[in-house]
Amino acid sequence: MDKQTQTELEAAAFRRLVEHLRSRPEVQNIDLMTLAGFCRNCLSNWYQEAAKEMGVDVSKDAARERVYGMPYEEWKAKHQTEAPAEKLAGFQPHKH
Repeated sequence: MDKQTQTELEAAAFRRLVEHLRSRPEVQNIDLMTLAGFCRNCLSNWYQEAAKEMGVDVSKDAARERVYGMPYEEWKAKHQTEAPAEKLAGFQPHKH
């Protein structure tokens, strides 16, 4: 497989992951972090870091909006719930 095709396939997979996460707002970031070790914020940070590596300036807010499909504060107001104590107890914070 040539490099261009690989890049296009990876980009398509990223877009599908983002769309999947957007379609499942009931899945909280704490759930993703606990089960998969990453969340929507991690994904937006990775997007921002990749842009920086390519010399493209993408703000934290713009990266989050790309992943969430709306401004982060709007998403939190619409979809984020208070994490139950039992979920927080098992949560191990990590560096994004």
